Amino acid sequence: MSEQAATRGERKERTRAAVLEGTLALAAERGFAALSLREIARSAGIVPTAFYRHFSSLEELGATLVAQGVRELRLALRELRRTPDARLAETVRFVFEQVEGKRDLYGFLVRERHGGSAALRSAISVEMHLIVRELVVDLSRVRALDTWSPDDLELAADLIVSTVAERIADYIASEPRDRPRVVATAVRQVRLVGLGMAAWKP
Repeated sequence: MSEQAATRGERKERTRAAVLEGTLALAAERGFAALSLREIARSAGIVPTAFYRHFSSLEELGATLVAQGVRELRLALRELRRTPDARLAETVRFVFEQVEGKRDLYGFLVRERHGGSAALRSAISVEMHLIVRELVVDLSRVRALDTWSPDDLELAADLIVSTVAERIADYIASEPRDRPRVVATAVRQVRLVGLGMAAWKP
């Protein structure tokens, strides 16, 4: 690849990143559904027509942000599960490490999960359901849960994922000094779910 082509590619990536960052900043003020393509382009320092060199629509832009957050987290969790003896509490802490590294993005996802954009709500819901389904597979491999039905396993997985998602919302809204307490609460809640699972009779 020529140096000129590489430079052009790097410029395109920088502009794409600027569009995503500008969208997150604007959405923090008013929500994604209230944004226009024109103001998103302006925030990235490009003309509106140049937006289409990076995204085919606002819907694709929103889907990209969901992919950078929930989908990448799901794939990271899948990789973590390949680690021998990866425990649930360690997995919960790992989730919050990912959130801390992308606070603006996860703040956006927390707001949009129940926000005004139906397309974004749907995309987030689909990704979260996939996390639940992959956790169901993990739980089905636990010998103590051999007698559990798929419905019971999904109930437990959904409870765990929903609990962590709520604590992520608390984490994003909290002051830095309070964030370790939020993570500790999430770990304790997940452990409590685990204890309840041990006593549950399907």
